[in-house]
Amino acid sequence: MRTDKECNHDILNAIIQIEMPKIFEQLDKTMGEIKVNIELENYAERYFFLQKNLNEHQIRKHSMEALVDTGAVMLMLPQDVTEKLGLQFIRKAIVTYADERKDERSVVGPVSVKIGDRFMSTECIVGPPSSEALVGQIILEALDLILDPQNKSIHPRPESPIYPMVKVK
Repeated sequence: MRTDKECNHDILNAIIQIEMPKIFEQLDKTMGEIKVNIELENYAERYFFLQKNLNEHQIRKHSMEALVDTGAVMLMLPQDVTEKLGLQFIRKAIVTYADERKDERSVVGPVSVKIGDRFMSTECIVGPPSSEALVGQIILEALDLILDPQNKSIHPRPESPIYPMVKVK
């Protein structure tokens, strides 16, 4: 025979399993997502243009909306976008998704990423075709951008309104 304490524990666990996902779903909706427009270009082609080995109109470019994901480390772009930009294979990496699944993905580059008035060159993870682009921590740190969840936007850190401030110590 089960004790009252054991029955209460089972009831509490059942309530948690049923209600907690609903609570987190509501929190996600109220906190919202931050999306940003990014401008991308093949950085290797930009380099060849600067060396006068390519005309500027030959540099492959693409603009799109991306989700700012502080849980992501790198930039992730859909496969069709990386192919359109002509980015070159660099290496493989094991990625861990939000649901803890692991997958082997290609890393390509170099790609130039521009958000607002700030830009950098980097590598990126190749996501599935037509997947959502993700801007991760490396981009946010290198461009010295901070999130404004209330206004669902990102902007330069107030201490560095013109140029990114980068720690080197």
